[in-house]
Amino acid sequence: MYQTLLTSLEDNILTITINRADKLNALNKTVMSELEEAIIKLEKDESVKAVIITGSGQKAFVAGADISEFSGLTREEGMDLARRGQEIFFKIESAAKPIVAAVNGFALGGGCELAMACHFRTASENAQFGQPEVNLGLIPGYGGTQRMVQLVGKGRALELLMTGNLINAETALRYGLVNHVVKQEELLDKTKAILQTIINKAPLAISHCIKAVNAGINKNNGYEAEMEGFGECFATEDMKEGAIAFLERRKPVFKGQ
Repeated sequence: MYQTLLTSLEDNILTITINRADKLNALNKTVMSELEEAIIKLEKDESVKAVIITGSGQKAFVAGADISEFSGLTREEGMDLARRGQEIFFKIESAAKPIVAAVNGFALGGGCELAMACHFRTASENAQFGQPEVNLGLIPGYGGTQRMVQLVGKGRALELLMTGNLINAETALRYGLVNHVVKQEELLDKTKAILQTIINKAPLAISHCIKAVNAGINKNNGYEAEMEGFGECFATEDMKEGAIAFLERRKPVFKGQ
């Protein structure tokens, strides 16, 4: 189906693997287009309840953008490239289904930006994160300057952005960039276990959680989005089921309705 992605669906969790291990899974135009296509499709696929994005091999999640595609770009073409990347990563960030980055190895430049666009991140012990664009005379272009601040704070973000230094998995955990650090062989199992807990909850409530949090982060009146989402949940069959199940002291059976 894809040239640069591998996909597998198991227990309603879709795993998308960026499959360019010989290039350390670098993001080229094909990868970006296929990621966008995959995100659009999974939103419409009722068999998909949650998503993991990861990289093939043991060395890299995504080691950055494919720099060979940058050569000779004009100012306008550079802005177009950034605009395209931001649009695709916004699709990931705003997806109604949970999308988690399982970071194995290097997550650098565009790879770090991809991971940060996901709803949260798990990491293997050998993971390394960084935005080394200044070493190329560039800055991040796919949302990295904004999401890094949101996740680790202004001071730490500016230090990472201006030095181009990398941080290891334990530092990323301490900074709040990732939620969990595990052995590499346990990474996907850990991530799937978390998502299994999530997809057993009410799907519409999960979607409203994502929407409200994103509204607040993007300064689009998060409190208003929370109020609307809270109210809309009352119109769902899942909310009625949740309340009845609570009173009957049993586990609810949610249907996304």
